[in-house]
Amino acid sequence: MNGPNVTEEEPVRLEGFGPKDLYQKREKIFTRFVGGFFQRLRFFTGWPLLTGYFLLPWINWDGRQSVLFDLPTRQFHIFGLTFFPQDFWLLGWMLIISAFGLFTITTLVGRLWCGYTCPQTVWTAIFMWIEQVAEGPRHARIRLDGAPWSFDKLRKRALKHGMWLGWAALTGVTFVGYFTPIRDLIPDLIAFDASGWAVFWSFFFTAATYINAGWMREQVCIYMCPYARFQSAMFDKDTLIVSYDGARGEPRGSRKRGAQETELGDCIDCQLCVQVCPVGIDIRNGLQYQCIGCAHCIDACDQVMDKMSYPRGLVRYTTEHELAGGRTHWLRPRAVGYAVVLMIMMTAFTVAIFSRNAFEVDVLRERGELFRTNTAGQVLNQYSLKVLNKTQSPQHYRLEIASDLPITVDRRETLDEALRSLPGEVLDIPLTLTVAREAVALPSVPVTVTLCDVDSGRCNSEQTSFFGPTR
Repeated sequence: MNGPNVTEEEPVRLEGFGPKDLYQKREKIFTRFVGGFFQRLRFFTGWPLLTGYFLLPWINWDGRQSVLFDLPTRQFHIFGLTFFPQDFWLLGWMLIISAFGLFTITTLVGRLWCGYTCPQTVWTAIFMWIEQVAEGPRHARIRLDGAPWSFDKLRKRALKHGMWLGWAALTGVTFVGYFTPIRDLIPDLIAFDASGWAVFWSFFFTAATYINAGWMREQVCIYMCPYARFQSAMFDKDTLIVSYDGARGEPRGSRKRGAQETELGDCIDCQLCVQVCPVGIDIRNGLQYQCIGCAHCIDACDQVMDKMSYPRGLVRYTTEHELAGGRTHWLRPRAVGYAVVLMIMMTAFTVAIFSRNAFEVDVLRERGELFRTNTAGQVLNQYSLKVLNKTQSPQHYRLEIASDLPITVDRRETLDEALRSLPGEVLDIPLTLTVAREAVALPSVPVTVTLCDVDSGRCNSEQTSFFGPTR
């Protein structure tokens, strides 16, 4: 099929739109500050996240840092719980629970996670507030951005980037403090005595915070975050979204306060909903994947409606069913299914954490010969008994051997005394099992090695085999 020739110099034209450049330059967004109910609500959802993030490493729990992921010792402390690499399956379980939690929230209330508690949103809001403090309100920032370089512009930009870097450094060092004791890390950094890896990762996460929250901002949400791309698969007509009521607002038009325009809708086309949007969209164009549900546009529009003596809610949280004059169905199969699965998995996860073994037992056969005999006519098998104490208290264990053979433990008294471990300690104890030669009727006999905590009575077993000569 023949069509018109398009040269490289011609812009690409899309039907219904004007000329489009496929490689458009990013349009810088100058957001306008707005108060209101939802912004106060975001304050109470964002600051607990910030407070917890910066304070948790400084809180002690049983004589150590409350949250510490100690990679060299492969121990991960979270308050009174300690996890080891053997508990890695719990991490996978937790990630699945987080995914189902996100599915449930998105199906019911849309992208409220993005707008209120996502770290990218919270940190970006802090950086935008710093920008406003250093450079002034929106119109002043636009004028400053287009002005030629001068001492005043240099001073304001230096102040802004200095505050950005300070907040980014505080964020980066705190993040590293979750992996290195923060009470030692900060003095070492100040004294230039920190390890090379601690310095590297502190600089790395400082730079990442500075770039993501200061420079990239909405581009992280629009282009880098996968959530914005697959969220539409979880939306339906009963999902809560930020929407513009076109039936009430159209046609748009400016007017004087108090004027009664019978031919115009309630939207006065003031553009405030666009000016306050952190991702730079016009909510009046309908639902867009860039929208993070932060409700800046709702607060801005409600304030304009109050000034015009119009009812609030021209832009509001609603659903497609409500916009069409119907009712929102909160209890629907998809939402109920997600919620039920989420509750079951959370319950099972909680039970798994608090019922997991307080210690791990592993019986490894020593390398070399399967068995040996001594001058007394006994058959000996040698093992290595490894015991991992997963608690934060000393433990004392009792050894039990179960088998069809009359097995005895060599040097039993010495072994019982060695079965004591400190918190988080891994014991590696040689274990020798002995059987009289005439009692060994088979070349291999199953053996169950059981270790019990003397205080709690909890036991953990491991299967192995006892080898002997063939009759």
